[in-house]
Amino acid sequence: MSTEGPAPLARLVAELSRLPGIGQRTAQRLAFHLLRAPDEEAFALGDAIREVKEKVGLCEECFNLAEGPLCRICADHNRDRATICVVEQPADVIPFERTHEYRGLYHVLGGALSPIDGVDAEDLKIAELLSRVGRGGIGEVVLATNPTTTGEATALYIAERLRGPQLAVTRLASGLPVGADLEHADEVTLGKALAGRRSLD
Repeated sequence: MSTEGPAPLARLVAELSRLPGIGQRTAQRLAFHLLRAPDEEAFALGDAIREVKEKVGLCEECFNLAEGPLCRICADHNRDRATICVVEQPADVIPFERTHEYRGLYHVLGGALSPIDGVDAEDLKIAELLSRVGRGGIGEVVLATNPTTTGEATALYIAERLRGPQLAVTRLASGLPVGADLEHADEVTLGKALAGRRSLD
């Protein structure tokens, strides 16, 4: 037996430590928790991991996560089908849905343009977005990529490709969050807030 305990335990620690945000010590705590947990609780975690890998794929229309050919949003005929919100990753859809403010459809790019990392337009679902818009019936495309250098570059690239008289291409507002103090705002955030200022009339 090694200093790390039995081989199966060491393997579990090694696998858990490969997860994002999980270091060696946290992995060890999780492994010992699973070891002490009732069999049904530990096996339920394993079954859930297996099920998500076997059953969850990408929506054929918007590339959000889906259990079948279409995600629940694309399959919902009560959604506003004239509006598409473009996001980088499936996880970005969740905060929009939590607001209960947006009732349109989504398009998940699968990342952002980053030539330095070898991510070009062909590596993202940009061609599929252009095809969706080209089929007609879309009045607005909301570019909701992250307010980072790569996210901004991606939004500008898509906006240029979508430019046309029959389509509104919009970008999420950016700037100071509600409740923030000016002294904690960085120059970029403050600059965006100034550029996006509006009348109180």
